[in-house]
Amino acid sequence: MNAESLIFDVDGTLWDSVALVAKGWNLALREAGLEASCTADSIRPLFGKTMDEIAAAFLPGQPPARRSEIMDSCMAWENRVLWEDPCRIFYPGVLETLRKLSRRHRLFIVSNCHLGYIELVVEKGNLGDIVTDHLCFGETGTCKAQTIRTLMERNGITSAAYIGDTQGDLEATHGAGLPFVWAAYGFGTPETWEAKIDSFPELEKLF
Repeated sequence: MNAESLIFDVDGTLWDSVALVAKGWNLALREAGLEASCTADSIRPLFGKTMDEIAAAFLPGQPPARRSEIMDSCMAWENRVLWEDPCRIFYPGVLETLRKLSRRHRLFIVSNCHLGYIELVVEKGNLGDIVTDHLCFGETGTCKAQTIRTLMERNGITSAAYIGDTQGDLEATHGAGLPFVWAAYGFGTPETWEAKIDSFPELEKLF
């Protein structure tokens, strides 16, 4: 597969932070006087959705203003937990393979996450010297397809592939006019794909 640039999803593609996120969200729920009932299994299906969609699914019984307040707290506690943890949660071979790929490709990250999350990934993985740019829902407030297109426009990307793991990633990738590489070890099962990897290091041969 030919592509000058590679654009990556985060959760289910580069790492699995679900257990740590659940810990942070439970701290936020306790702070809000609610039951700390969040588990990794209960929130895993929410990963990959926009923050607005996650809030509606996670706190369906709360009025919109309260829901927004609690989710803001969830994001703050999540960031705190992740910053304080060594975050040895990257999938096998991710950090080494990214460095090898960076010798031949420009590397980017696009996610539906909140502001600060990708920066955390870059810091924990010591990737600042090889990730050219990144963009997220927290910055654009737009759907993932549009966020991908915005990133491509501001970096002059004309040839790229997107690597992700969910149906939402597939739809966003095709919506941006790119080929989709399915990370089959991740969280989801998309309907179709242009290429598939069962482990991250397989990207070396694919590209």
